[in-house]
Amino acid sequence: MSERRAYLYKGVGETVGVVTLDGRPERLIVQWPGDDPLDAEGVRGVARIKSIERAFGSAFVALPGGADVLLPLKPDMPKLVQGGLVEIEIRTASRADKSAVARFIAEGEGEPRVLAAAPGVEEQLRHHVKAGSPTTGERALEAVEAAEADILETVFALPGGGDVAIETTRALTSVDVDLGGREGDAKRAARQANMAALGVAARVLRLKGLGGLVVFDLVGRGHDGQALTVAARNAFAPDNPGVAIGAISKFGALEMALPRRARPVVERLVDAKGAWTAPYAARRLGRVLEREGRADPGGRLAARCAPAVLEAFAELDAGLAERLGRRFTVSAEPGWSNDRIEVSAA
Repeated sequence: MSERRAYLYKGVGETVGVVTLDGRPERLIVQWPGDDPLDAEGVRGVARIKSIERAFGSAFVALPGGADVLLPLKPDMPKLVQGGLVEIEIRTASRADKSAVARFIAEGEGEPRVLAAAPGVEEQLRHHVKAGSPTTGERALEAVEAAEADILETVFALPGGGDVAIETTRALTSVDVDLGGREGDAKRAARQANMAALGVAARVLRLKGLGGLVVFDLVGRGHDGQALTVAARNAFAPDNPGVAIGAISKFGALEMALPRRARPVVERLVDAKGAWTAPYAARRLGRVLEREGRADPGGRLAARCAPAVLEAFAELDAGLAERLGRRFTVSAEPGWSNDRIEVSAA
């Protein structure tokens, strides 16, 4: 039977939750002080209708103080009027170049307002792990950094041999199954690898926060479509409602659609080119300084980083000083990449 555990880390400028599945990271829930509280799954409120795009079957609405949100139009909805009010719930947070998406609840009354905030990190952890309290402290930070390391990987080993490569394009996420060095009957080995790939990919896709169209390039031929479909339904059951699984094509491809909810957490960590974002690197710098500072109470520390990271660190500086005291300095090194951080005794 699978076991899930929760971890909660409260660092300087970040609150992070981790859910593990049988010891491997399955979800990473991140909250930073500058996050838009209205751009998150679960926010409910009365919004103003900004525009109606009937040709595209949608409208743009906005909660007070929030960005425009896409509201799909459906035949059973009342006729909407520009400038009118609707009660909505955010179903999908914005991502990269896409607006947040809401669902229609009812016609709005009164003034535009927020009726319910999005659940916080601790509430989300309780939703995923019902029993016990989250582990905190250094063990929680270790779980966070293990989850981040997994998110930044592309290739993941399968139990019993072989691996899957998970890569994302603008249109879809591909999962390429490789048999690797599995021994024995080729058909049986392929079946076992494909079955294992469904479980590993389901965990990793949840961890990265990826949804939309997912295509598995299965290994081998003559697949047992019924068995693989049942295995896929079981592996992706935690992502329901909204999972749709197609039939295996004659080319050995299994397509499915997964619901998009939160902003993909990988977008916080790296940019489109795969380089660390400055805000993420600044938080990594803060963690290193805090670790070193606690290991050497009273010692002075000197840190060096890229200019963009130093700029992002400015909002964390006061919070770290409250924890350690003003016994550290941070300087910029032109030409350094965001993932290069050095901390030493001053």
